[in-house]
Amino acid sequence: MKVVILCGGRGTRLQEQTQSIPKPLVEIGGKPIVWHVIQLYASHGLRDIVLACGYKSEMMAAFAAAHDWPEGVTVGCVDTGLDTPTGGRIKRLSDVVGQERFCATYGDGLADVDLNAVLGFHADHGALATMTVVRPELQFGVTEMGEDGVVSGFREKPRSEHWINGGFFCFEPGVFDYLSESSVLEREPLEGLADDDQLRAFRHTGFWECMDTYKDAVQLNDLWASDRPPWKLWG
Repeated sequence: MKVVILCGGRGTRLQEQTQSIPKPLVEIGGKPIVWHVIQLYASHGLRDIVLACGYKSEMMAAFAAAHDWPEGVTVGCVDTGLDTPTGGRIKRLSDVVGQERFCATYGDGLADVDLNAVLGFHADHGALATMTVVRPELQFGVTEMGEDGVVSGFREKPRSEHWINGGFFCFEPGVFDYLSESSVLEREPLEGLADDDQLRAFRHTGFWECMDTYKDAVQLNDLWASDRPPWKLWG
């Protein structure tokens, strides 16, 4: 089963680093963040990786070619266009993926998600698409108070009450009917799948973090330097 990792964005909120390298090559613990994503999939037996590249795609290709991947792991790169949106990047890989089930995710998100559980959930429900959803930690602490304004306490960065898209998708080839080269995956394609009752959510309640800002990168590096970084599910 192929795994598509979206690696084409410019990473504008990480401009300190992404002016010279693409966002997926920003390092966490001395390795590009996309290396960690690849290791996560490989540790679950998903070893046929395709990087959907765009911005500075030649650097992504050089990274994939130069790295000594574990036995059985193949990492290929396809230039899906400089400004192609997320749905369009997947659409342009339809010939690469073929008429088979495939996984997809972003090149900047880490989690301790059980990908085999995601695949099992997807196989059982029979719809075209599965999206992993998460409840992220809020950026700020929360003040707890009554209607009279009396403060009863505080909670430091609690989890959101709402579920958001955490990536780590599983798709049937029928999803290509919902994609165009100009589509943003998170808008019309997923909305259309939901309208047609073809989208299911796998709830992930463990660790999840998306590297959007320099602060996120610092936090992930700190976690990697700890004894047990939560997303390191490989030996």
